Amino acid sequence: MTSVSTLVLSTPADILAAVPYLLGFHPRDSLVVAVFAGGALRVTTRWDLPIDPGALDPLAGLLRREPITTAVLAGYGPAALVTPAIDAASRLLCHAGVEVVDALRADAGRYWSYVCAQVGCCPPEGTPYDPVSGRVAAEAVLHGLVALPDRRSLAQSVEPYGGLARVAMGQATRRVVAETRMLLTAAERPDEAAAAFVAGGRARVRSAVARYGSGERLGDEEAARLGLDLAVLRVRDEAWALIDHREAHVALWRDLTRRLEPRFVAPAASLLAAAAWHGGDCALAGLALERALAVDPAYSMANLLCQALRHLISPDAMRDRMPTPEELDAQLGPPRMSWLVPLLALFAEEPSVPAG
Repeated sequence: MTSVSTLVLSTPADILAAVPYLLGFHPRDSLVVAVFAGGALRVTTRWDLPIDPGALDPLAGLLRREPITTAVLAGYGPAALVTPAIDAASRLLCHAGVEVVDALRADAGRYWSYVCAQVGCCPPEGTPYDPVSGRVAAEAVLHGLVALPDRRSLAQSVEPYGGLARVAMGQATRRVVAETRMLLTAAERPDEAAAAFVAGGRARVRSAVARYGSGERLGDEEAARLGLDLAVLRVRDEAWALIDHREAHVALWRDLTRRLEPRFVAPAASLLAAAAWHGGDCALAGLALERALAVDPAYSMANLLCQALRHLISPDAMRDRMPTPEELDAQLGPPRMSWLVPLLALFAEEPSVPAG
């Protein structure tokens, strides 16, 4: 699921040059399948090689749900790994009536086509190509797309900051937790205090999105306060309902995923996954969900998005079911102190104390 429809791909080398920008990293030992409805790219997804039994089953479900007409396959690695996966995917696609426009294998700077049998354009020794430089790579960068060296590099982009940044964030979190705990526990009218907290959290979410859209960044105490806000589902769902094509959502939630103390990470990482998925970056979405579930394996939003990614559900289908902020207000009614129980439970946990 991607937003690179502006790239023109006219040769096998163009396709292979575009794939890393569709995924966000340069794949190795991988099968990549890109499917189209008419001329519009609908889904790009990747599997590790060798393919596990049943691993391609979600692709069959996608073909039943979506009006897919054509597909392009790209395998990365030696023929012994790639060919069985290409054959399995081709059979599945052909059985569904989807035309495989090209099926390629790339390895060590050369590619081979499983579709073209003409020695003139597809020699047995393979055709050299450059996955880094060239027109497609230049256009992708111009459109703001990034291709990191490998999946590990992408994973590092959602890992926690360390060093002095971690120490400062821990100190800021302790200050904000102490202040907020005192405010809420001393409230004479708990429901009114809850209403003020939720209203403030919703406003902080909207302000943060706007600030990251203009290239700004939250300070440590602001980030910590937003982390507390997101522990309240009504505030988190406000952030979820606001997600659209703007890169500000990915930038904001990636930053908070890396900065927040572990106990506050699951909502921010889940929002990062939702924003990345909305923009077509399934690889980043999957890594963000790994972070969320590592902290809280039962976190419902993360588990819901995991199921959607695993079954190749279109983000459009999920978005159509998402209530608007106004609909959330109508469904839930006025805020109550009971809404803040998940946050109060987090207050009972001691903040992590970084070493050194």
